[in-house]
Amino acid sequence: MSPRKIRRQRPAAPSAPLGPERVEAWPDDDWVVRPVPGAAATKSYRCPGCDQEIYPGTPHMVAWPSRVAGVEARRHWHSACWQRRMQRRPRR
Repeated sequence: MSPRKIRRQRPAAPSAPLGPERVEAWPDDDWVVRPVPGAAATKSYRCPGCDQEIYPGTPHMVAWPSRVAGVEARRHWHSACWQRRMQRRPRR
């Protein structure tokens, strides 16, 4: 019988840094906006602007009202959808 191989755990890869937060003033509210680089995007999200999926590895934006704290209010947007959000039509 051969001896068992000792498996060592590899150290976790450092996570990609998120972009800096900034506050943007829009007619509907002040929003905290943070860019998410593709390397830091590890999950799928649904963009509220176009209702399409944001795939892992896709750079995008995270935005939430500045008056609200907590992760529940955060929404992940395609960058172009966030810039055009005041121009889109109301949904049914």
